[in-house]
Amino acid sequence: MYKLIRPILFLFNPEFIHHFTFRTIKLVALIPGKLWLWRQLYKVTDTRLSREVFGLQFQNPVGLAAGFDKDAKLFDELGAFGFGFVEIGTVTPLPQDGNPKPRLFRLKDDNALINRMGFNNQGIEAVVARLRRKKSNIIIGGNIGKNKITPNEKAVNDYEICFEKLFPFVDYFVVNVSSPNTPGLRDLQEKEPLTALLNRLQALNNTKANRKPILLKIAPDLANEQLDDIIQIVSATKIDGVVATNTTISRNELKTPQNQLDNLGNGGLSGKPVKDRSTAIIKYLSEKSNKAFPIIGVGGIHSAEDALEKLAAGATLLQLYTGFIYEGPSIVKRINKEILSQ
Repeated sequence: MYKLIRPILFLFNPEFIHHFTFRTIKLVALIPGKLWLWRQLYKVTDTRLSREVFGLQFQNPVGLAAGFDKDAKLFDELGAFGFGFVEIGTVTPLPQDGNPKPRLFRLKDDNALINRMGFNNQGIEAVVARLRRKKSNIIIGGNIGKNKITPNEKAVNDYEICFEKLFPFVDYFVVNVSSPNTPGLRDLQEKEPLTALLNRLQALNNTKANRKPILLKIAPDLANEQLDDIIQIVSATKIDGVVATNTTISRNELKTPQNQLDNLGNGGLSGKPVKDRSTAIIKYLSEKSNKAFPIIGVGGIHSAEDALEKLAAGATLLQLYTGFIYEGPSIVKRINKEILSQ
């Protein structure tokens, strides 16, 4: 069904159709029985899919990556499409518009997207207000970042604010220092500032009666030496895992003509072209650390086979984003059924 309507959706500006789809899903979900019907169509219920990871019980290992439901507007409805968890955000303390439009582009020949959104979101207060109204039991991750106007030397304050305000409403946290679309943000991936940031969040976490898992989202553009640093940082700060990976700034081996890429400009590339690099990083982290921490594998999952490849490389859980846009909600069901068939 989705493959029939996708060509029509792809006629429109990607950001416009994203918001149009959100409004449509929200309205259709108000029809009595519609969420139940979606669960019947897309959800695979089987105890063999259950995963206990960093103290949380996931009904299945396939989640929705951050960036899709930035402002926590649709997590209950998206859960009805069969996801085992939904990660909201990236959210910042203050609302911000993000980068100038247009800032989201499809590379149809590559089954990919380029985005330079720039952490556009309505701010932590708006997100918390929506999470308070949560109706389902879907596991929610909170992806947190810093405002563009916040200098890196004060970035820890932004992450602290988001952590404290989201703490009662999410099940785990993801620290995003790997988006290429906020100037200087990736500098926080360097060993010293990243260790200081994660130690501060862990100190806050340890003051809580029931601490919550903290994960780090990393870029696919890190060299092996930097990945070695990540392994050491995870061990030193005792965070709970890694999300591998974010979007890439690389434009290598794309089918899209170079002049078109030049016209589109900079931004993070996601989708099929990221698949192999993401999988390689998962494999490297898993093997080099001797599977010392869970890894959420994300990047270029457009089929059940892609998902199994990530799991075989060492991922414990999976996340979709671009693959969900290109393949539609049935991809979640296909992946879970393929996992069961192994």
